[in-house]
Amino acid sequence: MKDRKNKKARGPLRVGLVAADPLRVLGLQTIFPSGGPVEIVPLSVPGALDASGVSLILVDSACTEHIFELLASFRRTRPRFRLIVLGLEEDHDHIERIIGAGAKGYLAQTSKESEIRMAIEIVQDGSVWAPRKVLARLLESTRAEAAAAAKPAKEPRFTERELQVLRLLVAGHPNRMIAEELGIDVATVKKHVGKLMRKVGVENRIALSVHVVGQQLILK
Repeated sequence: MKDRKNKKARGPLRVGLVAADPLRVLGLQTIFPSGGPVEIVPLSVPGALDASGVSLILVDSACTEHIFELLASFRRTRPRFRLIVLGLEEDHDHIERIIGAGAKGYLAQTSKESEIRMAIEIVQDGSVWAPRKVLARLLESTRAEAAAAAKPAKEPRFTERELQVLRLLVAGHPNRMIAEELGIDVATVKKHVGKLMRKVGVENRIALSVHVVGQQLILK
């Protein structure tokens, strides 16, 4: 109940949209109508870099011929922004490059409404949204880097509740779904995830999932 009140007090999640096609803007505003939990805020390419009140931005790759340069600008000057690229390209190598360039998600322009909603929720929670094969390759790469840099350390011990959160996190569930599954509020889930990251010694949810799976910590 308390979490719902806080959420209401904070207002809707303002999501910036950089798109040249007015139909793209209209389509997303139809999916997320005014007064709902998500508000779509149309932005121009230059204006996006100075966007205030938004932390997540959808970028239609059709609005620029230089998507990688645009991502680099965001990464260099506005690293706090979480970016999801909308595109026609389905080649996994291209999508992996998009994620590697700083985007936190990639959606095909033909994505269903449910996929768009889930992508925004997953990315807002701090994870990455991309095709499964791309995520698998990114996780494998991250796992290899982590293994190379790993230092001998004692295995962390988890409470039963932390293990429950970990299993759902590794399965790709956003905070809201973890909260519903365990019968707790979202704020409590965030506290558990933060504590888990400190125990494992990582800085984000993706690295936490990779470490847990790689070391088979939830199987022990």
